Amino acid sequence: MAEAIRMPLLSDTMTEGKIVAWHKKVGDKVKSDDVIAEVETDKATMEVMPYVDGTLLYIGVPEGKAAKVNGIIAIVGKEGEDIQALIDETKNEGAAPKAEEKPAEAKAPEQKTEAAPAQPVAQQQAAPAQPAAQPQAAPTPKPQPTPQPVAQTQQDDDRLKASPLAKKIANDKGINLTQVQGSGDSGRIIKRDIDNYKPAPAAAPGKKQAPKPTMPPVQFMSTGQDGHIDIPNSQIRTIIARKLGESKNSAPHFYLTMTMTMDSAIESRNAINEVLPVRVSFNDLIIKACAMSLRRHPEINSSWMGDFIRRNNNINIGTAVAVEDGLIVPVIKFADTKSIAQVAEEAAILIEKARTKKIQPNEFTGNTFTISNLGMMDIDDFTAIINPPDACILAVGKITPTPVVENGQIVIRQLMKVTLSCDHRVVDGAVGARFLQTLKAHIENPIIMLV
Repeated sequence: MAEAIRMPLLSDTMTEGKIVAWHKKVGDKVKSDDVIAEVETDKATMEVMPYVDGTLLYIGVPEGKAAKVNGIIAIVGKEGEDIQALIDETKNEGAAPKAEEKPAEAKAPEQKTEAAPAQPVAQQQAAPAQPAAQPQAAPTPKPQPTPQPVAQTQQDDDRLKASPLAKKIANDKGINLTQVQGSGDSGRIIKRDIDNYKPAPAAAPGKKQAPKPTMPPVQFMSTGQDGHIDIPNSQIRTIIARKLGESKNSAPHFYLTMTMTMDSAIESRNAINEVLPVRVSFNDLIIKACAMSLRRHPEINSSWMGDFIRRNNNINIGTAVAVEDGLIVPVIKFADTKSIAQVAEEAAILIEKARTKKIQPNEFTGNTFTISNLGMMDIDDFTAIINPPDACILAVGKITPTPVVENGQIVIRQLMKVTLSCDHRVVDGAVGARFLQTLKAHIENPIIMLV
C-alpha cells in the first residue's frame, strides 16, 4: 500500500519547510533510511527520509517551494500502484502545484539531450523538482579519469557527494566540482560551497601573491539607474521576523546597561588557555558567569506564560550565532553544572554545527536565557530583542582600553559594556539590576567560577 511522505516537524517553531533539493526522482527505488530530500526549516537544513521501502511514485513539492508541516511532499509505494486518492488529498491540502503552473523546462541543466515528454502526474520523470534528473534511456557513460567542469557523468557526481542543487549551480557557472571543498556531511558539496567558491589565482613564478584585502568585497553597486533587487525570504529569516516582531510588540522591553572591568578576566583567560586543551573565549566566560548568576537570581530564568510565570529549574543558555540566512541560537543545556572547559568545548561544537547547518533540533531549543555578543565585530554596546520564551537577553559589546580615575589617578582599564533586555511582565528593574551586579562580580573575579 502506498505511503504518503509528509513534511516533518523539525523544530518547535516550524510551520512549513522549503524543499532545497530532491535526492531521488520519480521511479527510483528507495529504502527506509535513504535521504530523499533536503528541507530548509526556520533553523537549519535537514535531511528527510521516507522510513518505508518502495518506489518513489510522486513528488508533490518542487525544489524551491514550501509545504506546510504534515503536508504531503511525496508518495512511496509499489510500482504501478494507484495513488490518485493520495494525490487528490495533496491537492486539497494545497501542497501540490497544479500541472499548468509548472514551468515547461525542456531539459535539466546538466543534460545535453532532450527530456522525455511529460507523463501523467503520478509518473513524471523530469519535473522542476528534480533539476539533476537524467533521462531514463540515457546510456551509462564511461568513467573519465578527470571529470570535466560541465559534462560530468552521474557516477562522477555521486562519487563527489554533491547535492543536486549544488550540481545544478556548478553546471550553470562552469565550476569543476572536483575543485570545490565540501562543508556538508562527510565532505558533501552543498549550495553554500558553490556560492562561496573562488578559483585559486595562478601565482606568477618567483612572485608572491598579493595579500588578501581586509575590506569585504562589493557585492553589487549602483548603475546610475532606478531599480532594485528582490531577495526571497529564507525560512530562517521568515521565522526571525515573525518571532522577534511578536516579542517586540507583545513584551514590554526595558534595558539596563552596566560597564564591567575586564582586566582580571583577560589575565584569567590567558592563564586558563595555557593549561586547558580547549580554547576558552570571552564568550565562554560570559556564558559560565551568566549561568552561575541565574542560579542566584531565578526570577531572570523565567518565562511569561500568559496566566502564570514559569520559573525554570534548568539553566539552558542560548548563544546567538550569525549564519548566512539570519540567526540561530544553539543552546548549552544545564550550563551551571558544567566547567568552563566543558562550556567552551560544547559551545565550539554547537557554533560550528550552526554555521554548517548540521545542528539538530534538540541543540537549538529549550533555551531559558540568551546571550548576543557583537564585541568581536567592534560594536561598543547595543540592545537586543528578547528571544522567546526567555524573559531576558544579554547584549555584549567589545572590550575597549579606556582611561578611568582610580584613587585620584588616571589609569587605563579594559572595559566592556553589557545591556540586559528585560520583559517587564516578568522582571522588574531592581531584579534585573541585582542580576547584573552578581554577573559583574563573577566576570571581574573569574576565580569565583573556578571554585
